[in-house]
Amino acid sequence: MTYIITQPCVDVKDLACVEECPVDCIYEGNRMLYIQPDECVDCGACEPVCPVEAIYYEDDVPADQKVFYDVNVNFFDSIGSPGGAARQGPIDADHPYVVDLPPQGE
Repeated sequence: MTYIITQPCVDVKDLACVEECPVDCIYEGNRMLYIQPDECVDCGACEPVCPVEAIYYEDDVPADQKVFYDVNVNFFDSIGSPGGAARQGPIDADHPYVVDLPPQGE
């Protein structure tokens, strides 16, 4: 089980969740943040600090945001489990679903 970052994060990337995460499992893509499911320890520290309410426990993701489970998991297909977002730094990529979304918040 893991936490999932959903569409409200797209084009926002507040980073409060990154600062709160005790295991450094929230990675930065070009347009949104992603939680590495194998590194997440399900502590939930990230959820209450998200100002746009984009983070959900995977069983609680709203029906219209369910695609973001695969978005978060599949984002790591090519990079695996880097072992820490701070060490990895921003990743110059996004999941194809996110790439295809129109700009958010405009």
